[in-house]
Amino acid sequence: MSLDLKFTYTEKKDTRSGFGDGFLEAGRKNPNVVGLCADLIGSLKMGAFQKEFPERFFQTGIAEANMIGISAGLAIGGKIPFAGTFANFATGRVYDQIRQSVAYSNKNVKICASHAGLTLGEDGATHQILEDLGMMKMLPHMTVINPCDYNQTKAATLAIAEYEGPVYLRFGRPSWPIFTPADQKFEIGKAWKMIDGKDVSIFATGHMVWEANVAEAMLREEGISAEVINIHTIKPLDEEAILESVKKTGCAVSAEEHQINGGLGDAIAQTLARNNPAPLEYVGVNDSFGESGTPTALLEKYGLNAANIVKAAKKALSRK
Repeated sequence: MSLDLKFTYTEKKDTRSGFGDGFLEAGRKNPNVVGLCADLIGSLKMGAFQKEFPERFFQTGIAEANMIGISAGLAIGGKIPFAGTFANFATGRVYDQIRQSVAYSNKNVKICASHAGLTLGEDGATHQILEDLGMMKMLPHMTVINPCDYNQTKAATLAIAEYEGPVYLRFGRPSWPIFTPADQKFEIGKAWKMIDGKDVSIFATGHMVWEANVAEAMLREEGISAEVINIHTIKPLDEEAILESVKKTGCAVSAEEHQINGGLGDAIAQTLARNNPAPLEYVGVNDSFGESGTPTALLEKYGLNAANIVKAAKKALSRK
């Protein structure tokens, strides 16, 4: 039986292509936008920018720490550097350089991280970083953004080009439903309530927003009214939107393609603990590394899909 989805799609596309198209448009709008890449131009979809603006693009090779250092220098000179590589290398490999040369001095560097999470798929556990959101949100001055589809990633890329300060932008490899508007206005730090509900709040980020949309329809069929909120900005977190929703519903679920430890769920739990304690269930990777497999199979195995959001919602409801 088909579900009555509030949001539907006619096309799938990878979020990294949303970044690539947004990056090119940002470059056309502002001559100070420059690009750097650590030998992954094709994977990061930065080729169109490089072709149109070769004098504003720097291929640093497989030297990510150097790329961050060059980016910091370019920012001092008034440029807006977009430094691109895989999320695993954009955080784990260069955390020291980001902390010391970018975050500490609040430099206007955009760290653009592709192939994040389990949905990287067949490349396996060594590349499927699931700790990056936590690592980056702990850094003072750092803004952390995790959009949900091609359109939102493109809009986010354009928004961070106009934003002053360091940003971590996370996106992915697999083709994914395009279900948000092409003409959306992306507001950094402002959550988007996609579906109104009264029984349970579902806070989702990245690829899991689509799964939350599916879960809402599944819950509705059982007479449960779920509110779905797209938390595309992990930091600064829209605490007002979270508290307003949970005050109405009385319980919540967080859903993220990330470790439960240190991710969106932890940030929501802190917000609730300080302001309005309420039952919260986590949908995320539970303290383990990933493995090789197709994106869909991995999400199912590690409990990151609509069925698990439904299960978590029911558990949260039972704890009210």
